[in-house]
Amino acid sequence: MGLLFSRTKSLNQLLNEASESEKGLKRTLSATNLIALGIGAIIGAGLFSLTGLAAANNSGPAVTISFLIGAIGCAFAGLCYAEFASMIPIAGSAYTYSYATMGEFMAWIIGWDLVLEYALGAATVAISWSQYLVKFLHHFNIHLPAQLTASPFETITMMDGTTVHGWLNLPAIFIVICLSMLLIRGTKESAFTNALLVALKVAVVLVFIAVGWSHINPANYDPYIPANEGFGHFGISGVLRGAAVVFFAFIGFDAVSTAAQEAKKPQKDMPIGILGSLAICTILYVLFSHVMTGLANYKEFKDSAAPVAIAIAKTPYGWLQQAIILAIIAGYTSVILVMLMGQSRVFYSMSQDGLLPKTFSQVHPKYRTPYKSNLLFMVFVSLFSAFVPVHVVGEMVSIGTLFAFVLVCIGIIIMRKKQPDAVRPFKTPLVPFVPIMGIIICVIMMGALPWDTWLRLAIWMGLGFIIYFTYSKKNSKIGQRGE
Repeated sequence: MGLLFSRTKSLNQLLNEASESEKGLKRTLSATNLIALGIGAIIGAGLFSLTGLAAANNSGPAVTISFLIGAIGCAFAGLCYAEFASMIPIAGSAYTYSYATMGEFMAWIIGWDLVLEYALGAATVAISWSQYLVKFLHHFNIHLPAQLTASPFETITMMDGTTVHGWLNLPAIFIVICLSMLLIRGTKESAFTNALLVALKVAVVLVFIAVGWSHINPANYDPYIPANEGFGHFGISGVLRGAAVVFFAFIGFDAVSTAAQEAKKPQKDMPIGILGSLAICTILYVLFSHVMTGLANYKEFKDSAAPVAIAIAKTPYGWLQQAIILAIIAGYTSVILVMLMGQSRVFYSMSQDGLLPKTFSQVHPKYRTPYKSNLLFMVFVSLFSAFVPVHVVGEMVSIGTLFAFVLVCIGIIIMRKKQPDAVRPFKTPLVPFVPIMGIIICVIMMGALPWDTWLRLAIWMGLGFIIYFTYSKKNSKIGQRGE
């Protein structure tokens, strides 16, 4: 217990760090920017790809219920995030909150977990971005060499039936480098670009809902919850696993909290950004999945990389397919942008605390962004997306996110007991009921994930323990001060 709860940062110490913004990250983000960042991360792979996969393999038409379960878990966790973000407006999200409540070791665990979450998420979405770009360019008779759009471990079947092996995924490298350079250029510029992308994809989502609603076939909802075919495959357990799978789609508001140190008025704007983006996206998710599973039978989405295209083909508006693909490309672009941003901010905070080399907390002399962290992840994510085939890593990202949410909910309970009189610009209602419900729902969804997802998480955490005990523990600033 001494290890778990030792070396805890005081609230005053964290607030002093936040007040030194003129020496660090620049405060440029409004509440509107933060909501757009959240929507930018939330609406992407989850809506355009995972919805179809979860419907076909787990939930059937009840994928709408899966989204609601995920949203409820997010709502409880989001209320806890909002209190912390208003109290502790520091970059780093759940890592920083854990440092203040549960100590350095637990903070390291969650920080290391977040690095994996964002790295896997950004790389995977970059690979999907590449696939959709190829589809979009084909429509205009622009054909990229197949060898340059897949990893060396993938085989591509050509239109004439021949097969070729991939060399590297060049479009994925391209998008990661471009967005990393944009992040280095400045958070405000990145937020403006993200806002344009968000406007485009939300517009197409609304068009899809509007034109598809009148062409829904009620027979596709029968049965709404298909009969159980084994744990996690339809039935109630399938709905729960579907919730855990599509939970990948809700990591956006988690990424919003990593930008707390760059918000103009964090005490007011962070709760608005976190809860506002979650509320908007939950409504869009439920409506979108309802229309999609009403247009086509859920079985048709099995193994499909573009389930939305299948659904829109059931309407007289086939021309919308290209618009949908364009929206997916825009959606994936903003997801990668926000994930790369969140990743670098977590690394920045860990470096500030001495748990990682100090070079990663150096900010650009002109743009005041953590450019060395951006460059590191540009290389890492580019290599991963270029040479590793796309797999179902949404489950891995989901378990990392759920783990972070559990610790944040626990942190609220601890902080209320340790510092009941601390200033809280936003207070989580009904404590401890809200955080306890957040913990229960997130743990249930974690339990619904396959065992190999837990195994990969354990391996990554084992590597993190080695780094902590060989480097971070002895280089920690709090540890060096003897706290």
